[in-house]
Formats: sequence, structure tokens, C-alpha cells
Amino acid sequence: MIDLVYAMAPGANQGGGQPSPWSTFIMLGAIFAIFYFLMIRPQQKRQKQHREMLANLKKGDTVITGGGLIGRITAMTDNILTLEVADRVRVKVLRSAVSSVSPQPLLAETETKKAKRSKEEEGESDT
Repeated sequence: MIDLVYAMAPGANQGGGQPSPWSTFIMLGAIFAIFYFLMIRPQQKRQKQHREMLANLKKGDTVITGGGLIGRITAMTDNILTLEVADRVRVKVLRSAVSSVSPQPLLAETETKKAKRSKEEEGESDT
């Protein structure tokens, strides 16, 4: 039985030595290229887009923060934004906390509710 194991083991004269160092370098280079194009480069693109988005913020934009707050920018400094999240409710957040700029219809419901509330208050004050 042991003779069979020795017979199956690669011998020194059978070419069972180490692979070429060039093939190792080529495989490492291929793995690095795959990681670069599938992970590193897309992440760098997303970071660049986010930096551009933060640089292009302006008063009146509707934004969504990382914590989930949705608000309209009412005031800005270099690093701090003041968001109006509800009628006369303002919150200060860091510019870096903004995750995206959203389309205006997100706050349209709030504006509609505000208009209905003011009409109801006018109706109550008349009676």
C-alpha cells in the first residue's frame, strides 16, 4: 500500500516542481485588475459624483440626509445647512450628511397640507 502512495507522488524527474514565477505575477496582476475595475473604480466614481452634488447644492433644493430627514434648504454656510423639514421647523445639518438631492414632489404633500390647514383656519376664524 505504501509503495502505491510513493508511486503516485510526483518525483523530482517528472517535472512536478514549482510553477514559473511569471505565472504567479500574471495571476496577481489579473486579480488586481479585476478588483480595480469591479470595486475600486466604481467607488471612486460614486465619491466624485457625491462631491459634485454637495458642491452644487443651493438654497431651495430639497435634500435627503443620511439619517432620513427630508427638507428644503433655507440657509447655507460652508459646512452647515439649515433644512426646513416641516412648517416653521428648521434643523441644522452638516453638508456631508446630505446623501442626495431629491425631486421637488417629495415635499408637495406638505405644501398641500399646509394650504388645506390655512383654509380651515380661515374658515374657523370667520365663524
